[in-house]
Amino acid sequence: MDEKIRIGVSSCLLGNSVRYDGGHQHDPYITGTLGRYFEFVPVCPEVECGLPVPREAMRLQGDPNSPRLVTFRTGIDHTDRLLAWARRRVAELEGEDLHGFIFKSKSPSSGMERVKVYIGDGQPSRVGVGLFAREFMRRFPLLPVEDEGRLHDVGLRENFIERLFASGRWRRLKNDGASRGGLVAFHAAHKLQLMAHSEKHYRALGRLVGGVAERQLAEVVKEYEQTFFTAMALGSTVKKNCNVLQHMMGYFKKILSADEKKELLELIDRYRAGWLPLLVPLTLLRHYVRKYGVEYLAGQTYLEPHPLELKLRNHA
Repeated sequence: MDEKIRIGVSSCLLGNSVRYDGGHQHDPYITGTLGRYFEFVPVCPEVECGLPVPREAMRLQGDPNSPRLVTFRTGIDHTDRLLAWARRRVAELEGEDLHGFIFKSKSPSSGMERVKVYIGDGQPSRVGVGLFAREFMRRFPLLPVEDEGRLHDVGLRENFIERLFASGRWRRLKNDGASRGGLVAFHAAHKLQLMAHSEKHYRALGRLVGGVAERQLAEVVKEYEQTFFTAMALGSTVKKNCNVLQHMMGYFKKILSADEKKELLELIDRYRAGWLPLLVPLTLLRHYVRKYGVEYLAGQTYLEPHPLELKLRNHA
């Protein structure tokens, strides 16, 4: 991508001192590593809705599907105040060209899942969603979202960042007008990437694009977007990636020598067994793509869905 991709981030994760105790939760991976590729739009629900810093700590209580936001010590209910602000804020964020959001984990306003909810007089259950996070995800159901805690999981981190870059490419297509030819080219470039996430959705999108000339383009684009990002939200697995690697290998069956095929199959098997990262067989395949000029594979986003510098495919 020529320009940084804009994403929303809970303000405290950027090092801003907005937490209830006057501190922050600076995450150096977000500001350092991801900051080279993403432009951040900070959001702090509590401060932006008018609460001071520092302030009394709050918690969710009551019905997990419609909890109240109440201060711990004095029992002041800030639910209506924060929800009114949240609905205005998500409407404003539609104009910010966001491609995703990184929330603060466990926060009663910004946690995207497993937030403590106090039900009755018993122990809290981790079944809640922060009030702002819920409004955001309801307004933007297709946008990739994560919290900083889950980004420590290498699989979740790769999937989230992969979806962000896919969102950037899709948004660029739409901004350029999303012609029929552009949609066909976009789909052609993402075929293997889609296959690594969901073969079912990959085939459905193939049928959709195949009939693009017979339907209103705006309808096809809308349906494609929904199906594409639903597919991308499904994590790739070792089994799915091996299927794609073997599919790619098929393009070289008349080109590679017996020893080259054996070596490639051995690398794929070692990746399948968990002894090697995906990067290893992919690096050899990329070498063959360049060496033998296989144009179809050269144009596949699967080969480099995100910058190599992020090292997202380096783990076994």
